[in-house]
Amino acid sequence: MKKKAFIEKTAKSIFLTCAAVAIFAVCAITIYMLVKGTPALKEVGVSELLFGNIWEPTADNPSYGILYIILASLFGTGAAILIGVPIGLLTAVYISEMAGKKIAKIVRSSVELLAAIPSVIYGLIGMMVLNPLMFKLENIVFAGDSSHQFTGGANMLSAIIILAIMILPTVISVSTSSIKAVQDNLRAASLALGATKEQTIFKTVIPAAKSGILTGVVLGIGRALGEAMAINMVAGGAVNIPLPFNSVRTLTTQIVSEMSYAGGLHRKVLFTVGLVLYVFIMIVNFILLKARKAGEKDGK
Repeated sequence: MKKKAFIEKTAKSIFLTCAAVAIFAVCAITIYMLVKGTPALKEVGVSELLFGNIWEPTADNPSYGILYIILASLFGTGAAILIGVPIGLLTAVYISEMAGKKIAKIVRSSVELLAAIPSVIYGLIGMMVLNPLMFKLENIVFAGDSSHQFTGGANMLSAIIILAIMILPTVISVSTSSIKAVQDNLRAASLALGATKEQTIFKTVIPAAKSGILTGVVLGIGRALGEAMAINMVAGGAVNIPLPFNSVRTLTTQIVSEMSYAGGLHRKVLFTVGLVLYVFIMIVNFILLKARKAGEKDGK
């Protein structure tokens, strides 16, 4: 009994230490970003920085407007989620509810392999395969339009497609686990009442797994908002209005592109860009956490 009590106390202490380290890490990152990111807000001005649309940090009269950069991140992530989540959810339904064991194993292995591919490989494939296709599409759409600035296919649309592909493994894996966790008696009850298999999946199983699916969406949004390398390679890297065929720059690629040579106020503003990104991720997590809790209450 003494040995058992000692093991339990030791395990409890280890778990408590791990939890404390996690909380400390979040608090430390938050404090660091606030300390490093707020000075530029005072020097440049909140309205000029967040709502200005001109980014010229090296000009004689520098401008630090990041509105288009913020919009590119939000629109790119939103469009990628609209494309990726339905595909990921339907794939998860197929793996967990419809596919045979062998096929499900193959698809699941492919999804895991997709998750293991480095971001730079996605970017490289995007540059060599996707961008040329987008350039051909751009030529078709803007044929004869001399006012359009051609991007060679490195544009917002390419970035959205790459992001949608990159979030698939996260959404599929989490959604599959959540759907499989739904109790079989719910399926049996639905089928016993005369529902078809498809009706049971979409009206019983998916609502019951909604909490876990939302978790996958949160993780997918975090992946899309935080991606830098692949987007830096396929999006063109210019500060523009985030239209489908415009070359754009996101919050993450902004930091990656200029931090190596930035100094003074320019460097401070880049830390503010990081702070804005951090705040967006926190807001998204908070909103979806509330939605998840509301879904759990409705399920009860």
